[in-house]
Amino acid sequence: MASVTSAAPSPTPNSSGHSSILDGQDPSIYTPSNPITLFIIQACVILIVCRALHFPLGYLRQPRVVGEVLGGILLGPSVIGRIPGFTNAIFPKDSLPVLSNVANLGLILFLFIIGLEVDMRVFFSNWKTALSVAAAGMTFPFAMGCAIAHGLYHQFSSEPGTVPIAYGTFLLFVGVAMAITAFPVLCRILTELKLLGTPVGIITLAAGVGDDVVGWVLLALCVALVNASNGLTALYIILVTVGYGLFLLFAIRPGFIWVLRRTHSLQDGPTQGVMVLTVLMCLGSAFFTGAIGVHPIFGAFLAGLICPHEGGFAIKVTEKIEDLMGALFLPLYFTLSGLNTNLGLLNNGITWGYLIAVTVVAFSTKLLGCALAARLNGLVWRESFSIGSLMSCKGLVELIVLNIGLQAKILSTRVFTVFVVMALITTFATTPLTSALYPPWYQRKLAAWKRGEIDWDTGAPIRTGDSSIDEDRQRSKRGPTRIGSLLIYLRLDNMPNTLAFVSLFGGHPRDAIAKIHPEKEEKENDRNSAQLQDKKRPVVQVHGVRIVQLTARTTSVMTVSEAGELSAYDPVLNAFRVLGQLYNLAVSGEVAVVPEDSFAETLTTRASEEYSDLLLLPWTETGSLSESPMVSKNTIERKLRSDVYSNFVAEALNTTKCTTAVFVNKAFSGSLEQSPLALTRRMIAKTGRNAQREITELPTVDRSHHIFMPFFGGPDSQATVSLALQLAENPEITVTMVHYQIRVDSTSSEEAINAKGIPDGKVRVSTSLDKTDDSDFFVMMQHNLPDALRNRVTFRTIVSYDPVEDAVADAYKEVGQNSENGGDLIMLGRNVELVETPHSSCLGLVADVMLEKDLKASMIVVQAARD
Repeated sequence: MASVTSAAPSPTPNSSGHSSILDGQDPSIYTPSNPITLFIIQACVILIVCRALHFPLGYLRQPRVVGEVLGGILLGPSVIGRIPGFTNAIFPKDSLPVLSNVANLGLILFLFIIGLEVDMRVFFSNWKTALSVAAAGMTFPFAMGCAIAHGLYHQFSSEPGTVPIAYGTFLLFVGVAMAITAFPVLCRILTELKLLGTPVGIITLAAGVGDDVVGWVLLALCVALVNASNGLTALYIILVTVGYGLFLLFAIRPGFIWVLRRTHSLQDGPTQGVMVLTVLMCLGSAFFTGAIGVHPIFGAFLAGLICPHEGGFAIKVTEKIEDLMGALFLPLYFTLSGLNTNLGLLNNGITWGYLIAVTVVAFSTKLLGCALAARLNGLVWRESFSIGSLMSCKGLVELIVLNIGLQAKILSTRVFTVFVVMALITTFATTPLTSALYPPWYQRKLAAWKRGEIDWDTGAPIRTGDSSIDEDRQRSKRGPTRIGSLLIYLRLDNMPNTLAFVSLFGGHPRDAIAKIHPEKEEKENDRNSAQLQDKKRPVVQVHGVRIVQLTARTTSVMTVSEAGELSAYDPVLNAFRVLGQLYNLAVSGEVAVVPEDSFAETLTTRASEEYSDLLLLPWTETGSLSESPMVSKNTIERKLRSDVYSNFVAEALNTTKCTTAVFVNKAFSGSLEQSPLALTRRMIAKTGRNAQREITELPTVDRSHHIFMPFFGGPDSQATVSLALQLAENPEITVTMVHYQIRVDSTSSEEAINAKGIPDGKVRVSTSLDKTDDSDFFVMMQHNLPDALRNRVTFRTIVSYDPVEDAVADAYKEVGQNSENGGDLIMLGRNVELVETPHSSCLGLVADVMLEKDLKASMIVVQAARD
């Protein structure tokens, strides 16, 4: 009996085109009917490699594009691609069109965002310097690029992968590749180096805008010449492109803005329908420019340019697009650039010679051209060379230009590799060179020299001859003094309580003078005399700083250019300005967009520039450094345990020169009501249409405040006394000051506060390093107390074995006795030098002890000015 055998059939995809592991098939094999599985594998490999490379490069402060291109080179034929079977398994040739289509869709969206990011207002506000820097930064590299293009054309134009092309077109393309500046990467480098608000950053951004627009126009011209069959067709392409740009500007843009206003998208952000319309406008514009012979990305760029920036619309649109684009699409595109880069083609002396020449020419011409233009506009040499170094950055835009040249077969793979390496070198060198030329210490010295405060050679302060100005500048070097100018960090989460405290420095609303009708001429003299009496009261100058966190996001960088508009329309600042009108305060404000690690530096620097007598830092209500309009009971309970905010406050206290106060709120002038977790029968019964609205809180009738101030001695406590007495000038404030003197024979103070939540260890609490000076100061302040304050301020002296324990006990008696008033305050000096402990404390250990107690009062912790 014969047996029949047959070979097992090889695994093939089923009728639906899907490969299943359960069928014994390999789903990673590329099939045109089901490319998604392999695409997912490719995307995962690319993202993992790019992120892994960006991690170490981030410590070198390099932009993400460097890691993405290096990831492509690593995965390409230069490194991993040399492993047998890797390229055929992960990046087979047939699958690259699918990967390329997805990457190019991301590129179209990216160019649309670049158009959104380009704010011509930045250019026009600094047009003179920006125009000269941008012109010099494009003219010199373009001219030298045309010169080096002669050798490249005759040496490499006949290599495989290229098509015959006119010399003029090749020359134009190389000139554009040498002259262009990567505006998106430039913004991120400025963000990383914290230069966006400096003269160097402002001029570089403005010049980068001009370079970006001109570069894309020249690139569109170059692509039109490549795609045209003859010169006449190229002329038609250019004319149609110009006409299309005018059509977008004068026909589409007004209609688009009309739609935005009708849908309230300018004020409230784009609706879903408006986002669909915006994306359709982007894709439609890309289709048109692609159809007429210009690359689709140029149409997307034009669509972004015509989108309005009013009301932050461009920022809000970018927020909805940039995450997916930056996380997925852009890494795919720039990794494809790396896959097309073959370092093995740099295999002879001629190629290496051109690589060196192209890199030197591209970097030096940008550097020198922009530096000379900036120097002629009045900047110093180091500022000028810093601008030149920043403008020499190539990055993203350069790689887009090179990929277009490779796809159009203008460049061979060898020349493409040369230019990619040049782009990587110039981008990599930008950050360290700029850091060396324009370090923070030099920025501070230069700013002080430009203000006329120091001599450049010696760094010594300059006496201006104006005694009032010199007195202001030396104020921080004196002892406790009256607060004439105040700088406050404005936060959304504790605005009501902070503004209530700041109002104590001004007059009271009921101090306002009753107005007299203009027809009552006979009363005019009386009214003028009343106003003169009111003007005798000194006015405190208050400057509010509202900080917006600057991140690596495109939207965050875009916000910097609109900081002026934010300062004018920010609701927190406007509420702050109303406070000045109500309480006789000279109020000003600004919005600063800075990285999170620069919050403290920004505030202390502004306090120094404003010659502020007091820097007021409110403690967070959310438990974090970032703001949040939602404040709950849980966040309030955890706010004092916030390590991030404690580090911020500690940095500010350690670096500031003026007197600094930290305000920790505990229901000062109001409280936060906890939201109910469930509806009660009573609440349900009141939800009817005709139900009477329940009043949960009546206005506070008693607006008085009582201040308890334990005095332990030292400069911080002395400054606190001066501040408390100034606040006591408000007729609704009473103050109790207690000087705690420790007994000489005391031994119980050794570990006096260990039982109060402080880490265990040897802790010694003293009251001052010089008891005689503190006693004399306390007595002097008591004797010199104005008569108007004697009924509202009391002084006591207590000799104690345990000053901290007694201060806590007295605080329970002094504060929280009147639950109907506007809230009590505990004011004390930070006095970190008076406590010997191995553990560092942000507000001081005495303040920590009192904050741990259930005291019904807010707290002000004061640190005196430092030399």
